[in-house]
Amino acid sequence: MFMSILLQAALGVSLSKSVAAIAASVVVIGAAMGISRIAATALESIARQPEAAGDIRSSMILAAALIEGVAMFAILVSILVILL
Repeated sequence: MFMSILLQAALGVSLSKSVAAIAASVVVIGAAMGISRIAATALESIARQPEAAGDIRSSMILAAALIEGVAMFAILVSILVILL
């Protein structure tokens, strides 16, 4: 309770807005780490089995798109918390 009062006095914003901003940055970092891990694993798989490159590439793109969708949803929710 005391910490939230200090944050409001120091930053001039409510606690929910600062937590939403931190959450949005964590989501972006997590999505970037997930997509980079997918790409690294896909490249390693293609190096081991070059004949399966098409299937691996399509699976990689699908997984990256799903991660981006979840990240965009989380960022949108954080922005709504900040603005409302």
